[in-house]
Amino acid sequence: MADTVAVWTVMAQCIAAGLVAGLCVLHTVWRGDDPANEHSRWTLIWSMALAAVFFCDALALASRGSSWHDPFTVLASVALAVALVLALPVARSYADGPPFRTYLVLASAGFAVHVGLLVAGAVTARAEPRTTALETTGGVISFLVPAAVVGLYLAVSLRRTPSQRTRQALVGAASLSVVLLGASYLAPSETVRTALTSAWLVPLIIALEILALRRIRYGQHLAEQQRSMRDAQARVSNLAWYVRDPQALLRRAEEEARALLGDPTIRGTIRTLSRGRFVTDLSPYPLVRTDPGDRKLLVALANIVSAAAERQALADRLSRAAFSDALTGLPNRNAIDEHLVSALERGSVERSRVALLYADLDGFKRANDQYGHAWGDRILALAAAHLRRTVGDDAFVARLGGDEFIIVVERAGDDEELVRLAHRIRTEFQRTSQARPIPRISVGITATVPSDTVDAEALTRCADIAMLEAKRVKAGVMLFDKRLEDQVAAENRLHREINAAVQEEQFCVHFQPIVDTVTLAVLGLEALARWEFGGELREPKEWLDYAETSGLIVAIGNMTFRKAFAATERFDLPVAINLSARQLAEPSLIGDLTAAWGTRDWSLLTVEITEGALLQDEQQAVSVLGRLRGRGARIALDDFGTGYNSLARLATLPIDILKIDQSFVRDMASPAGLAVLRAIVTLAGAHDLEVVAEGIERVSELEGLVSLGVRRAQGNMLGRPAAALPVR
Repeated sequence: MADTVAVWTVMAQCIAAGLVAGLCVLHTVWRGDDPANEHSRWTLIWSMALAAVFFCDALALASRGSSWHDPFTVLASVALAVALVLALPVARSYADGPPFRTYLVLASAGFAVHVGLLVAGAVTARAEPRTTALETTGGVISFLVPAAVVGLYLAVSLRRTPSQRTRQALVGAASLSVVLLGASYLAPSETVRTALTSAWLVPLIIALEILALRRIRYGQHLAEQQRSMRDAQARVSNLAWYVRDPQALLRRAEEEARALLGDPTIRGTIRTLSRGRFVTDLSPYPLVRTDPGDRKLLVALANIVSAAAERQALADRLSRAAFSDALTGLPNRNAIDEHLVSALERGSVERSRVALLYADLDGFKRANDQYGHAWGDRILALAAAHLRRTVGDDAFVARLGGDEFIIVVERAGDDEELVRLAHRIRTEFQRTSQARPIPRISVGITATVPSDTVDAEALTRCADIAMLEAKRVKAGVMLFDKRLEDQVAAENRLHREINAAVQEEQFCVHFQPIVDTVTLAVLGLEALARWEFGGELREPKEWLDYAETSGLIVAIGNMTFRKAFAATERFDLPVAINLSARQLAEPSLIGDLTAAWGTRDWSLLTVEITEGALLQDEQQAVSVLGRLRGRGARIALDDFGTGYNSLARLATLPIDILKIDQSFVRDMASPAGLAVLRAIVTLAGAHDLEVVAEGIERVSELEGLVSLGVRRAQGNMLGRPAAALPVR
C-alpha cells in the first residue's frame, strides 16, 4: 500500500512539474508580447521555481532507500525555500504590496537555517534526513517561522488587492495550502504525511497560475483593445483628410468609440474658441468615471476632430485670403479667372450670352494722393458696396485691383439692357453722400455671342478697352462694338508696325531751326522724330499718341537721341529734344541720355517737356529734370499756357526757358491776344526765363514778337523741319 501511494505520489509530482513547466511556456510567450510587464517576469520566474519544487520532490520520493535520497531531499527543501522566497516579489507585482526587503531577509535567514539542519542530519545519518529533521521541534520551527514570515507578507499584500473575488480566491487557496502543510507534520501515518507533503502547495499553485492565466488573457485582451484603439484612431485620422465637415467627422468618431467601448451613450460636441481654435469633448452621457484607457481613446479621438476642424478653418481662411479682397470683401483676381472661365463654359453649353462690365474710378489716383489713402480705402469700399447693391445677387462682382472692378453677368440680356445697367452704376454712385466730391465711374461693356468661342482673357481685354475709350471720350459708358473692334485692330496693326520700325531703325531725326528774331541767325535746333514708312514720312499725329500710351515712345526716343546727338557735332549747334511723360517715368532715362550724349558739353542740350508731362507725376519729373539741370542741361517748358500749371508754381519748377504756344502767337493780332502775350513775356522776365515763340507763319507775327522783346522763335516761315541743316 505504501509503495502504491509512493508511486502515485511520484507520478502526481511529475505531472504537476510538467503542467507548471507548460505554464512556463505560456508565461514566456506572454513576456515576449509585453517584456516590460512586471507580472509576466516574476510569474515566469516563480513558475520555474515551482516546477523545480515538484520535480525535486518527485526525485526525493523516488530515491527512497538509496544513497541519493538525502541529497535529493536537501535539494527539494532548497527548491521549496526558493519558491517561498520568490512569492514575495510575485505578491508585490500582483497586489502592489509594501516593500518586502525586511521580509526577504528574515525568510531567507530562516530557510537557510532549515536547510542547514537538513544538511547536518544527512551528514550524521542518524535517521532519514527529511523525516527526522522535520519531526524534530527544531526542524519544524526552522521551516514554519520563515514560512510564517512569507505568509504574513502575503496576507498584507492580499489586503491591497483591488479585486475582492481575486482576494477571496487567494485567501482560500493559501488557507488550504497551510492546512495541508500543517497536516503533513501532524499526520500519524508516514504514507499520509508523504502524500500531504507533496500536495500542500497544489491549491496555492493552482490559484496563482489561474490568476496568472487570467492576467495573460487580460493582457492579451488589453493589447487587442489597444490595437483596436490605434486602428480606430488611424481610421478617423485618415478620414479627417477627406471629410470637410467637422460635424460629420465627429459623428464618425462617436461611432468608432461606441463600437469599440460598447457604450451607446457616448456623445461628442465641438466648441469654437478664439483665433480659429476648437475644443472637442467626447464622453459618455451622463458623465461617469471611465477607465483611463477608455478615456485616453476618447481624448485622442476628440483631439483628432479638433485638429481637423482647425485645419479646415485655416484652409477656409487661406482660401478666402487667396480668392477675396481684404479691403472690400469682394472676390479678387484669382476668383475672377475661375468664375469667368466657368461662366463662359456654362454660356457655351446653354447657348446664352455672358457679359462683362469693367468699372474704373475716374481720377482716383490723383484724388487718393490728394485726400490720403484712408479716404481712398473708404471710396473703394463704398464703390464695392454700390456695385453689389446695384447689380444684385444674380451677377458676380469682384475687384480686379486698384480702383478697377469686374462684373460678370450670366444669361445677359441685349446690349441696351447692359448699357442701362452701366448708366445706373455710373449715375447712382454720384448720389452717394460724401463730404468731398467722389470720383465718377467709367464702365466698359462687352458680351459674348453664343456662337463664338471667346476666352476669359480676351473678354476682359475687350471690356478694358471699352472702359478706356469711355474715359478718353468722356462718355462714361462705352460698349465694345464693331467700331471699337476695328479701332483696336488698327492699334494692334500700328503696334506691330512701330515695333518693326524700331527694330529696322526706320525712325530718323529732322531738325527745325530756332532763330534770332532780329538777325534771323540760327541759334539752335529742335530735334523731331520722324517715321519713314514705305519711302514716305508718316505724320506724327498718326502714331505719336499711340506710341506714348503704349510705351513704345521709350524705344523710339532712345533711337532718336543717338541720331540727334550725333548730328549736333555735324552742325555744331545746340540741340533741343522733347521728353514725354512716359519717358520721364522711365527709371533708365538718365542712363539712356548719358549713354547717348557721351562726352559732349551738357550746356549744348535743351530738354523740352510739356505741362501735361509734369502733371503725370510731378515729383518724379522734377527729380529727373533737376538731375539733368545739375549736369548743365537746360530745361524748356513747351506749349506754355495751354496746360494746368499754376503761375505761382512757375518759380519752383527747374526750368530755364518758356516756349510760347503757337495759339497765343496767332491771337496777337487782337488787343486781347497781344495783352496775353505781353503778360507771358513779362512773367518770364520776372522769373529770369528765356522766351522762345513757336509757330511763326507770317512776317507780322515776327515783327510783333520783336516789338515785345522776344529774341528767339521758330516756325515754318523761319525754317521747316528737315534732315539737313535748314536754310533760311
